[in-house]
Amino acid sequence: MEQVPFIAIEGPIGIGKTSLAKKLATHFQYHLLKEIVEENPFLGKFYESIEAWSFQTEMFFLCNRFKQLEDIEVDYLNNQKPVIADYHISKNMIFAKRTLPADKLEKYKQIYQILTADMPVPNMMIYLHASLDTILKRIQLRGREIEQNIQPAYLKQLAADYEDYMNEFERLHPNIPVIRINGDELDFVQHQDDLKQIITQVEDYLKPRAAVPK
Repeated sequence: MEQVPFIAIEGPIGIGKTSLAKKLATHFQYHLLKEIVEENPFLGKFYESIEAWSFQTEMFFLCNRFKQLEDIEVDYLNNQKPVIADYHISKNMIFAKRTLPADKLEKYKQIYQILTADMPVPNMMIYLHASLDTILKRIQLRGREIEQNIQPAYLKQLAADYEDYMNEFERLHPNIPVIRINGDELDFVQHQDDLKQIITQVEDYLKPRAAVPK
């Protein structure tokens, strides 16, 4: 990888994105970019009534993530400083398509396209996925009060949406490597060997690739 590393970690709620981002940022000594979640003043209301609070919730996330990435580009990527993020801004459309009514979704898409048109794109993606049982257990273990009202049916649908999203991402960006990690099989928080396995995969993709002879 010749360009400055910009790694994004994605996956459903509670899958462990931030935990893995912290561990990889520490190991590789990269700057850690964490998404703003609990600071969203609409999130608790959103989990209680998705239909009533979806637009406010999604707009808050979009504007804050746009500002974060704008700052990251200026302060780090443009100065050849590697970054690892626990999200990718294109995830916004996963949630928007699932939660917004048609009229508000159209408005949201227009704003999203304007804001993200020239945003930096990660040059490596790590996709965490797991069964609904594993996701529910991890949400319970981390104990965020605002997440206790999330319905299992919503999480199940969200996991399916993420799978579709990542398949589409790979189709649209064939030159960006995607590392898929099964959370049912690997627990990088509890088992150091599982973390080492992930680190090895990342290191392999970070190695400069030899030019292909013509």
